[in-house]
Amino acid sequence: MRTTDSRSSALNDRLRGGSLSSTASVRAATLADLTAIGRLGALLVRTHHDFDPERFMAATSRTEQSYGSFLGTQLDEPNIVILVAERDGEVIGYTYAGVEGNDYMSLRGPAGVVYDLVVDPAHRRQGVGRMLLDATLEVLKAKGAPRVVLSTAERNAPAQHLFDRAGFRRTMIEMTRELND
Repeated sequence: MRTTDSRSSALNDRLRGGSLSSTASVRAATLADLTAIGRLGALLVRTHHDFDPERFMAATSRTEQSYGSFLGTQLDEPNIVILVAERDGEVIGYTYAGVEGNDYMSLRGPAGVVYDLVVDPAHRRQGVGRMLLDATLEVLKAKGAPRVVLSTAERNAPAQHLFDRAGFRRTMIEMTRELND
């Protein structure tokens, strides 16, 4: 998402509006946020690996840098949305989402897809995740997404609760079997 064009400026103005907490704000990510996003992305990797080490990849010493670097390549992509939540100048969460066309592997028409939503554990249960989710849904809708889909780890009950409260419904269940058993 370009942060220098007028659309991003207008988005940032709306996101800082009165509906958001006065102690936290949501805005479009910039290159300056990549270190913090990388740290949070590595947290996401570690959390999922802890849920199921056979299914999810383990973090390495390079995960933070690699995650941040990858998302940096996505900042200017027109169908990508990367937002950060910040409090007192510190990035405390982010979302990474995109608008996709037909996906025959998923038997799905065009949709917005939330790939990541992460909030630093010290800032959870304070509405930050919901702020990020609501802002992401707003941007995806503005980009023409007719629906939004996402996946969440089976054991991630807090995330599922957030998504349930935001109006998401369960539509798919991923199942995994290791073949080396």
